Amino acid sequence: MRIQSLLSTATFAITLCTSGVYAVEHGRFGHEVREKFNLDKRISSTSKKPQNRSHDRFRFLSDKTKPYLVESLPDVPFDVGEMYSGSVPIDKSNSSRTLFFVFQPTVGEPVDEITIEVNGGPGASSLEGFLQETGRFVWQPGTYAPVINEYSWVNLTNMLWVDQPVGTGFSTGTPTAISEEEIAGDFISFFKNFQQLFEIKRFKIYITGQSYAGRYVPYIAAAMLDQKDKEYYDVHGALTYDPVIGQFDYVQQRVTAVPFVQQNSNFFNFNASFMDKLTSLHQSCGYQEYIDEYLTFPPSQVQPQKSFDPIDNADCDVFDMIDNAAYLINPCYNVYAINQMCPILWDVLGGPTKLDYLPAGATVYFDRDDVKNALHAPNMTWSMSSLQPVFVGGDIGPEKLGDLSANPIEHVLPQVIEATNRVLISHGNYDFILQTNGTLLAIQNMTWNGQLGFQFAPSAPIRIDLPDLQNAEVFQQNGRSSWRTGQGVMGIQHYERGLMWAETFQSGHMQPQYQPRVTYRHIQWLLGRIESL
Repeated sequence: MRIQSLLSTATFAITLCTSGVYAVEHGRFGHEVREKFNLDKRISSTSKKPQNRSHDRFRFLSDKTKPYLVESLPDVPFDVGEMYSGSVPIDKSNSSRTLFFVFQPTVGEPVDEITIEVNGGPGASSLEGFLQETGRFVWQPGTYAPVINEYSWVNLTNMLWVDQPVGTGFSTGTPTAISEEEIAGDFISFFKNFQQLFEIKRFKIYITGQSYAGRYVPYIAAAMLDQKDKEYYDVHGALTYDPVIGQFDYVQQRVTAVPFVQQNSNFFNFNASFMDKLTSLHQSCGYQEYIDEYLTFPPSQVQPQKSFDPIDNADCDVFDMIDNAAYLINPCYNVYAINQMCPILWDVLGGPTKLDYLPAGATVYFDRDDVKNALHAPNMTWSMSSLQPVFVGGDIGPEKLGDLSANPIEHVLPQVIEATNRVLISHGNYDFILQTNGTLLAIQNMTWNGQLGFQFAPSAPIRIDLPDLQNAEVFQQNGRSSWRTGQGVMGIQHYERGLMWAETFQSGHMQPQYQPRVTYRHIQWLLGRIESL
């Protein structure tokens, strides 16, 4: 999720618009929608206490996996279904270096596939995705309790969330990596041990992640492909949200920062003199020239290698100027979702914010002893962001991450696209820490399947209607006639040569949290259930 360089200044407590949940727990309306959408197949219980369950219906339960079985979770008022979690060693001969996982088999029809989700950071825990994005239930900031997630990816596929690399979340051991290749090597060793534990073989594998995982995902997928082992590493596709794939400090952050502010001036509310200064720097620092030359379809040529030195180029650091000024106007400004306004909402996952907000008596969910016991987690402090650098030589700071690997667009991402022809890159248009046009610039500097970049500008709409318009009378009867047409156009899609691009409207950095109906289309496409978004 979070790029470590700005994590300490971010406020990221935004409520999810649950437009698709449809109040399934309440009254005649909820009953009718439950019947029409056949929700009972996906929700095993909504009682206040976990129900007794017959373990013989659990597909992955065995004597070896029983110690990982999650019977219930504190404050979760649902039967959690078939769920496993715990630590698995990277190397079976060294139990001190482990990665922590949560595994939820699909609640739909059984499938011989597994979808992996990893968070970014570097050092951000993937348990955020489990509890606030793609899991079977979600507990959003500012809400009293978790609710069933009607857009959970578990509806479609077996889901595996992993805290990685070492130094992240509940993973254990001392970080040793200096490159993505080493992190990918650790991951595929862990993953093979996980599969052997759960007796999984010849499953189709899909790898997903967000933010800094734009580096993790293609390197992990490429490492699996390099094994040439269909028994354990049969990679069929990959998906990344708001990803670090190119030179993020220059191309994905600073080049397009000023046009982003101009397009979203209603959120930033900067005065005229400051906007004039930004516009002038955008020209004099060469950013506008860079956009004119390289953000073209088809691309004009390969882009020059660029990186940003904040010391030598302080006068051109428009990104930090904008970020700092935004907080002066909106003290609840969120670099990951610029539409956030005050008040800041309490987040059950905690995490540092610029205002460091934690209500009196509040606790961080995954750092509670009862939650750790339920998840078979190690007895250690859990934090949404790592408390130590996850790369040797790195630092929890803006310029020194310690990751020495090449940008994914240079080799590994094209390799994954060409091997699977099923890769999706998506960006939310309210995200400022990485910007939509910056990611498009990175794509236009990547050669895959014989050509450089997209040949045509993305333009096809992503239209989100109701799941079943035959149910419109149900919404009409319950005062929800405005839902008859769904959300409308919620993004732009474009597919060329194995790569799907999707811009998501009205979404910040954590897309499955902010726009779950749209991202449900993304996972459907990745899994091959649909061919258009």
